[in-house]
Amino acid sequence: MDWVNAIVQGILLGGFYALFACGLSLVFGVMRIVNLAHGDLGVLAAYVAVLLTGHLELNPFVAALIVIPAMAALGYALQRGVLNLTLDSDLAPLLATFGLAIIIQNALQQGFSGNSQRLHPGAIETDSIHVTSQISIGWFPLITLITAVVLLVGLQLMLRHTGLGRALRATSDDQRAARLVGIDNKKLYGIAMAISLATVAVAGIFLAIRTSFTPTTGPVRLIFAFEAVIIGGLGSLWGTLLGGIILGVAQSIGAQISPGWDVLAGHLVFLAILLVRPTGLLGRTAPA
Repeated sequence: MDWVNAIVQGILLGGFYALFACGLSLVFGVMRIVNLAHGDLGVLAAYVAVLLTGHLELNPFVAALIVIPAMAALGYALQRGVLNLTLDSDLAPLLATFGLAIIIQNALQQGFSGNSQRLHPGAIETDSIHVTSQISIGWFPLITLITAVVLLVGLQLMLRHTGLGRALRATSDDQRAARLVGIDNKKLYGIAMAISLATVAVAGIFLAIRTSFTPTTGPVRLIFAFEAVIIGGLGSLWGTLLGGIILGVAQSIGAQISPGWDVLAGHLVFLAILLVRPTGLLGRTAPA
């Protein structure tokens, strides 16, 4: 029964990883950019939520209604004002987002010090559903998993059934052809980054409720999100969910074997899948 519980908790943890990774997957799928500041932007959203809950005495979920559109606006401005200027080079976007990550970390350390922070939404933080005497499902981890699935379904429906989604897919497939038919690629990139930062704002607030965090928490979150995206397949939203769950289950089973093996087990599974299928489980295989 302990192993069953480990798998259940791993699936719930995987939902959190998928939530953090879905914006990263979207940006890579549309622009072929790996945003190295993704984790730090999530932490930035968490700190904004801390400010709102502290000064305005808002519930974290109410604060999210302010943080999410604010981060979306930041994403649009960041893409249009900075990242669009770097798209002609393969290396420049990586350097720009890496520099942004450093700036965010240092700014947060200056503003909030290195002390850990956390959000407290109330009883839902610790309440759980007791399935058996040995298996319980926390309400908040379950809500996190459901939120990840809802966001991924929403993004998938948007990409498949809206004009914006078709334009994003056309730009992803062939940027030059998209420009020839009148699609404003740079504007679309701004919208894609806005959506990405809106999703990472949700993930950042959920991170702050789930555990304590500091200004330097972002890189660790980026690693787990990146591994989830790679396992599932770059640019595949459903692959991101699958990758997050596989990573979460691997870490949970590793912790069941030995308390110090949780992160190591996840990294080993990531490397094994990368060796067997470099494009990821649901990634498209490059033509021969």
